[in-house]
Amino acid sequence: MFSEAETDPTLSADEYKPRALRLRTALLKAQYARLERADRSLLIVVAGIDGAGKGQTINLLNNWMDPRHIHTLAFGEPDARENQFPPLWRYWNAMPAKGETGVVFGSWYSRLLRECYRKKFNPERAEALAAQIRRFETMLTAEGVQIVKLWFHLSPQAQAARIERLNASPETSWQVSPDDYKVQKKFDRIRDAAQLALAQTDIDHAPWVVIPSADDNLRTIRCAETILATMKRRAIPVVARVSQQLPRLGPIPDRLGELDYDAHEAKHDYDSELGLLQGRLARAVRSPAFAQRSLVLAFEGQDAAGKGGAIQRVVESLDARQYDITPIAAPAAYEQARPYLWRFWRHVPAHNRVALFDRSWYGRVLVERVEGLTPPGLWRRAYGEINDFEHQLTESGAIVLKFWMAITQDVQLERFKEREATPFKRYKITAEDWRNRDKWDEYALAANEMMARTDLPHAPWHLIPANDKRHARLQVLRAIVSALESRL
Repeated sequence: MFSEAETDPTLSADEYKPRALRLRTALLKAQYARLERADRSLLIVVAGIDGAGKGQTINLLNNWMDPRHIHTLAFGEPDARENQFPPLWRYWNAMPAKGETGVVFGSWYSRLLRECYRKKFNPERAEALAAQIRRFETMLTAEGVQIVKLWFHLSPQAQAARIERLNASPETSWQVSPDDYKVQKKFDRIRDAAQLALAQTDIDHAPWVVIPSADDNLRTIRCAETILATMKRRAIPVVARVSQQLPRLGPIPDRLGELDYDAHEAKHDYDSELGLLQGRLARAVRSPAFAQRSLVLAFEGQDAAGKGGAIQRVVESLDARQYDITPIAAPAAYEQARPYLWRFWRHVPAHNRVALFDRSWYGRVLVERVEGLTPPGLWRRAYGEINDFEHQLTESGAIVLKFWMAITQDVQLERFKEREATPFKRYKITAEDWRNRDKWDEYALAANEMMARTDLPHAPWHLIPANDKRHARLQVLRAIVSALESRL
């Protein structure tokens, strides 16, 4: 993989100048064409041997193109706040919009490279990290993100000579870091770790390209040619479906049809138990154990099923400074310019916080599926992508609970009419709500399949019969309190 780069090939100044001029013009044209189409974003992952000229090359490419549309995303070791979130959280938050380019230093490869470098190498741990990277990059590719991964490499002799040359002048000595010197002592071990990491994550739609880096001219030209080829590639690659905890299914059970919609709660019993449950919830989220956890609550269900009322009863027992309610509607233009999970990653809670979603990331396999807003290939992929998302949340300490508030068609009709007749409730009813009733069976089928594919122990679905609002609200609180008290 590194054999050519370690021969330290060169490019003469006479060859470099005309090629650089052509590339500079072509890169700028390709960049403006992408901005005009705004149908794909580009992530350039920069990695490689310390002292190989990575930063110098990217700075030059910024000068060749319009830097206003190139975002340099530099990540060091995660700080205390970032450690409260899943490791990929900070990369999701920095995702550039379609048409834009992001250059990533200190990428999601840092943990894998570190694992491969360890003296006590753990193959299972390394493969788990590599598999997560492959799933991440596969999802981004399917969502219109082009990924090019550049590994800057050179021989140990050339690396040492470059450091000596930079140190010879005060104007360039700042480019030399302590890590550059460490590479000289442990070059073989670093190379072996890199070769293992790259081999595990070199996939067709997100390939690694090794850039020979001993010669400044050749390094620049190879890097520019690779980026230009990626920018000019119009076809979206067909990526294999990533399986992440996706249950194999036989016939899909009709879980919605099996619910007891006659279940109800007497007002006296409701009033007394509501206060008790809210008190237990308040104690749980104020406990020292919750300081290292978070709570993610996703509410789905038919229109007028009582999601808002259930959410209100939950937050009545919480400090307003401790929770966020995120209502999910059709994505705005800036959200559509990024992968669909991006807008949910932005609302992932830190430790000691509660995030409530009034509708959620399941819209991709519900409304987007039923209304034909997303091609079948994408919404079918989403089951595994959602399972992976929720698994990352729970791995970082989140308690994830999902509620489907279920009502019958006749009760929904009664509530729709009540909303239309009540001035302060009219805003809750829209023409879209009435239209969705015509697709009741299609939504029920989509919901049943969604639950069959995503009801997992670490992020369970709770199906709540909600014809009786009091019964539904208590059921929601019981599930939350039970989960908190058992896991804390």
